[in-house]
Amino acid sequence: MSWIQKTATRAENDTAINRTDRRAFLKAAGALGLAAPLGALSIGNLAAQSVPAGGPLKKIRFATNATAICLAPVFVALEHGIFKKYGLDVELVNFGASTEALLEAIATGKADGGVGMALRWLKALEQGFDVKITAGTHGGCSRLVALKSAGITDLSQLKGKKIGISDLASPGKNFFSILLHKEGLDPVADVEWRQYPGELLQLAAEKGEIDAIADGDPKAYFWLRDPKYLQIASNLDHGFENRVCCIVGLTGRLVREDKPTAAALTRALLEAQDWTVARPEDAARVFLPNAPKDKSIEDLVGVLLDQTHGHNPTGADLRQEIALYAQELRDVSVFKKSTDPEKFAERVFADVLTA
Repeated sequence: MSWIQKTATRAENDTAINRTDRRAFLKAAGALGLAAPLGALSIGNLAAQSVPAGGPLKKIRFATNATAICLAPVFVALEHGIFKKYGLDVELVNFGASTEALLEAIATGKADGGVGMALRWLKALEQGFDVKITAGTHGGCSRLVALKSAGITDLSQLKGKKIGISDLASPGKNFFSILLHKEGLDPVADVEWRQYPGELLQLAAEKGEIDAIADGDPKAYFWLRDPKYLQIASNLDHGFENRVCCIVGLTGRLVREDKPTAAALTRALLEAQDWTVARPEDAARVFLPNAPKDKSIEDLVGVLLDQTHGHNPTGADLRQEIALYAQELRDVSVFKKSTDPEKFAERVFADVLTA
């Protein structure tokens, strides 16, 4: 039995306990009208943090996707002075909707860090990009949906069906390939993946060209408000309830040469996650200018609450989740068969929060 299999249950149980304690604190903070980031009072990932006292702020360029609501905590960190609290002068650089562009910006030094989807980044990291993963930010945001008229309510019913995706390397395709494999289906031979521009996926389903759609929030979340649609699965079910979706990536050079700054940046992002859990309306408000024009703060809060912004693994828990994803991606032939999941996780993960 591998290290991954031996430790999976224990790590999942430990993470669940830590998350319960942390959420209890956040719930209490919210009820009292307190801001989540209270320094020494924070729990879990933020314990024993070291905040710089005085001195010039360290300039950081941080890659982001202004249209991704799951990255709203990054805007919270800027808007509410969390980056400055950790001695950082952060410039957000919007690289658009492409998370590959975010990763390339980090790997080539155009940005010092960024947040992106694990199942988009891990394949590129397998190929040698010099980026280190220092934290997870949340779970959720990938969904497999279908028109009720298609008659599909379960993964097993997808055999022989066509699934629409925005691109052939999308996180949705990668994740639901993993789920199909776990359900005993061959994600290559038993289903057909059809690529469409994101804005045409619904039209393709309604024209009968595809039987289901694998895509992400906020689009997929709002599709489900239409009673014609139902959710077949997401990356928060079928055993993935406690798995991270998006991750913090920092340049390898920053981690190696300036660990205190890497730690400060990671801690600031984790504190922004805690703020988002305690006060999701703040995150929705700062994200609103980037949201579709017909969406309200209440709409955006709904999306945030449907994701697990209190699940932010670091340390051994994060390495464990990376290794599990690597093993699963190898199982569905996204990773090379020669890739060792444990060694891969060790190579791309960096613990910047401990001495």
